[in-house]
Amino acid sequence: MRALATLSRFVGNTFALWVLVFALLAFLQPQWFISLKVAIVPLLGLVMFGMGLTLKLDDFAEVFRHPWRVGLGVVAHFVIMPGVAWVLCQLFHLPPEIAVGVILVGCCPSGTSSNVMTWLAKGDLALSVAIAAVTTLLAPLLTPTLIWLLASAWMPVSFWDMFWSILQLVMLPIVLGVVAQRLLGKAVAVAVEVLPLVSVVSIVMIVCAVVAASQAKIAESGLLIMAVVMLHNGFGYLLGYFTGRLCGLPFAQRKSLALEVGMQNSGLGAALAAAHISPIAAVPSALFSVWHNISGALLSTYFRRMKE
Repeated sequence: MRALATLSRFVGNTFALWVLVFALLAFLQPQWFISLKVAIVPLLGLVMFGMGLTLKLDDFAEVFRHPWRVGLGVVAHFVIMPGVAWVLCQLFHLPPEIAVGVILVGCCPSGTSSNVMTWLAKGDLALSVAIAAVTTLLAPLLTPTLIWLLASAWMPVSFWDMFWSILQLVMLPIVLGVVAQRLLGKAVAVAVEVLPLVSVVSIVMIVCAVVAASQAKIAESGLLIMAVVMLHNGFGYLLGYFTGRLCGLPFAQRKSLALEVGMQNSGLGAALAAAHISPIAAVPSALFSVWHNISGALLSTYFRRMKE
């Protein structure tokens, strides 16, 4: 078990590498991974169940200690990322399915890896965890609302279909994870040690499925989508950081805000796009998953060395 826990930590720390390697492999050999399409939704549910296993009341203590900081992070996340996505879609005149995919990933809650990046950056980890938890819990309402408001100009989007999907993909697994944690107690601690391995394998499989299903479209317009994804992520970091600065947050909190705003739950975006729109609409989420783990690691290293 100790060896498995060590492997889990290693895989978790090298997350970006595995996503990149297997995304390239899925692009070059799509027939190897195309059958994974049917597993996208269960895999995301498994990741969210793991999040539920690790959630504690202490994670929400920051909400009560510094509610305005957490509120600022949540508002910044759900304003900046959807807004930047909409602007980029207008500027680049993206095709409808791709535009909806970009907006969809912009409307998702914070990514789970943002907490790791905040810790590496020597940011305020308690604030980061609180923002990620609150954005995730608000996602069933805010994510479909924002997608419906911003993406309907390109394609018809059903609020209720998205709402029920997010309840099933996010809230139900998280609640089951919290319940399991309460009922099983110490037994869960053993499972938590291997959760990074389970999460990385699940997200890598989701990315592979999306890339394999859309290989031809990626070959045709992948560079354009990648450019939009990189700009989206970069502006998220930048505007998140300067939002904190304008509001007078200390340096550690500014780092947390930058990473929480710029990093998305792209696995959720890919699952929603594949289920409700099309495989090509899931490509921005898949590429975001590859890129934000690379950029997040680079930014956290820079933040770690940066003087206030």
